[in-house]
Amino acid sequence: MGTILGINSKFISIRWKLLSTYLLLLVIALLIINIFVYERIKSNYITEKEISYITQGNIISNRVRLSVDEENKMFNQLVLSQMMEEVSRLVDGRILIVDRENTVMYDSFHDLKNSPINLYEVNRAMKGEQISHQYDLPKFGKVLYIGVPVSYYDDYSDTILGVVFLSVSLEDTYQRINNIKNLLFFISLITLLLITVISLLLSDMISEPIKELTEVMQKTAHGAMDQKVSMEGNDEIGQLSKAYNFMSTKLSHIEKQRQDFVANVSRELKTPLSSMKLLSESLLTQPDTPVEVYQEFLKDIDSEIDRLNGIIESLLAMVDMNEEKLKLDYQLASVNYLVEKVANSIRPLAHKKNIKIFINQWEKIQIYLDKGKIYQALMNIIHNAVKYTDEGGKVVISILKEGKYVVIRIDDNGIGIPTDSLPYIFERFYRVDSARSRKTGGSGLGLSISHQIISLHQGTVDVESTVNVGTTFYIRLPMELNP
Repeated sequence: MGTILGINSKFISIRWKLLSTYLLLLVIALLIINIFVYERIKSNYITEKEISYITQGNIISNRVRLSVDEENKMFNQLVLSQMMEEVSRLVDGRILIVDRENTVMYDSFHDLKNSPINLYEVNRAMKGEQISHQYDLPKFGKVLYIGVPVSYYDDYSDTILGVVFLSVSLEDTYQRINNIKNLLFFISLITLLLITVISLLLSDMISEPIKELTEVMQKTAHGAMDQKVSMEGNDEIGQLSKAYNFMSTKLSHIEKQRQDFVANVSRELKTPLSSMKLLSESLLTQPDTPVEVYQEFLKDIDSEIDRLNGIIESLLAMVDMNEEKLKLDYQLASVNYLVEKVANSIRPLAHKKNIKIFINQWEKIQIYLDKGKIYQALMNIIHNAVKYTDEGGKVVISILKEGKYVVIRIDDNGIGIPTDSLPYIFERFYRVDSARSRKTGGSGLGLSISHQIISLHQGTVDVESTVNVGTTFYIRLPMELNP
């Protein structure tokens, strides 16, 4: 059963589909070409025969006219017989000379002399036509009948005195035509065999890379994310291989980020849970604990709960983004007011670190946007600016117009971002420094969420940074957004 299935799968592979389709088209093309060529050759051969024998019939007609007695305008049989005996040797066929009474005056086979005859070609030639027609006779095979009128001209009239009738065998002609047909068939068969061999080789060139790519994809599907396809070229398969290698690299990177994120989130969740567990156990095991200690412990537990809520909210926001549940509620809003609102919310954190927040604004700007979502995006970015700026630093927020965009520029003089990390900071789960993130409580989702929110507003967010100098974010939102 397995062998049968193996054979079946072999013959339904893309290689055999390509080969069978190509060969089927080739067979149809060769068949059409052979039929066309055969019919053209047959038509040309038969037409040449007809023209040749009609010409010979006209020559004989001119010779026969010399045997006509001018007085009674009848054939002179003696003269006619002597003349035709010489001529008949030159014609490969049977010659009949028929008078206007449809009586055979001469027969090169000497069978029908002085016998009446009634043939279609003779009757038509008596009316002045030159006619030819093919027949397939049981006894003689394919023959060609030719009828040419014998006309007599004088000063008063043009009279048809009789007919030259030729009967010619076409068996030799059709034999040559069939030989040519067989030769065409043989050439087509050889061509088909050669093209089949070449097609097998070419199909291998196409199917083998696909087979290799399939095997690598199967390994990837079973968890081997580091698999690569070693194929080069600029054709479609080469481009597919490059696309797969790029996808594999991205998947490996995402998988590593996911594992790091799971590990970091596990630690982040474990730390506050452990703290709350320790604090609650301490309270339970010490029934005479003073109220002040209870309050202090409960404050610590409340702080750890807020930390857990922050992580969970980030995860839920990421899920909403993934499931495309994010709906924007566009309203005409003041960009200046939103920035001031975010700055005021973050000032308590900045005040604890003695960080100054400045807002530069030269004019009031109103555009259509989702106030809640843009507030969230600004909060994530500005909060990071304060969080990663050392004590005594500053954060400067500037609002300005740049062409058709409103630009929100956020500068800080904090610890900065390494150059090799800049291309990845907007990716989910990415964190520049895991140890630093654990210290500050980051989860690697804030910037990704901000980037998606701004992109949904048809805007862009870019970043410039130098380690130990500072970081600058540029948020550009279209002023003429059509929600």
